[in-house]
Amino acid sequence: MNTQSNGMTGSSTPSQGTPAAVPAARAMYWSVRRELWENRSIYIAPLAAAAVFLFGFVINMVIARRRIGASLLDQAQQHNLLATRYESSAALIMGTALIVGVFYSLDALYGERRDRSILFWKSLPVSDLTTVLSKLTIPLVILPLLSFVISLATQFIMLLLSSVILLGSGVSIAALWTEVSFFHVSLVLLYHILTVHGLWYAPLYGWLLLVSAWAPRAPFLWAFLPPFVISGVEKIAFNTSHFLMLLQYRLMGPGEAMAPKGGPKDFMATLIPEHFFSTPGLWTGLALAAVFLAAAVRLRRYQGPI
Repeated sequence: MNTQSNGMTGSSTPSQGTPAAVPAARAMYWSVRRELWENRSIYIAPLAAAAVFLFGFVINMVIARRRIGASLLDQAQQHNLLATRYESSAALIMGTALIVGVFYSLDALYGERRDRSILFWKSLPVSDLTTVLSKLTIPLVILPLLSFVISLATQFIMLLLSSVILLGSGVSIAALWTEVSFFHVSLVLLYHILTVHGLWYAPLYGWLLLVSAWAPRAPFLWAFLPPFVISGVEKIAFNTSHFLMLLQYRLMGPGEAMAPKGGPKDFMATLIPEHFFSTPGLWTGLALAAVFLAAAVRLRRYQGPI
């Protein structure tokens, strides 16, 4: 009896001590949730930017309402009054999300080494690849989609506020909703965010995550100093600025490369999928991002606390 009970106890102990296997999709989902729980600035900063813009927008509309009462605006002036501010709101929110993504990526892997929480997270049945990919998902997918939703909600609130403030001022409220073309603008904004802020900036976020996984101190310095040094050495040695132009091309977006040959190089030209997905810089950047991510995964596997 004792032998059997001892044998049963010995055979059950390893199974109790061994962590259960977690499906990859579920581990990825909870890893992303964990990032959202630990980094509230991911959604607080874009919301704060939207709130500040709405506050300034209301003041601007009240002042504009008084000016309209004194003199009627022609069609061009109405378009400038009603349409351009909606573009500015989206630009402010997307710019805020981009800044949040940069600082988040720099601290994503460095922070867990600094506070030694990496020892706890490595004890969980979650691979280094899943952890790094979940951190990449935040600036590449979550922040762009979040900024799109916040921009959409902000623009809708702006439409409601401007309709109330300008009521009875001589400006056609129906023309207000027509000028903005809410549904079309939202689709254009979503496409721009997913392509430029997602796919196009992937190598930038990959580089920041690599630095975050390696830097012994001051990841911000290690991320931005090498490009400046390389540009300076190239300028002194060869009197050229190819590397600087490459960085500018990556940071400013693929507008020129995505425009049709001989066509205008404007924002609408960048929305043509045929030109965007045939741009060599897109696929080169994605390949470079994959290299950076592979290096970041390997560094996290062997790097310990600072």
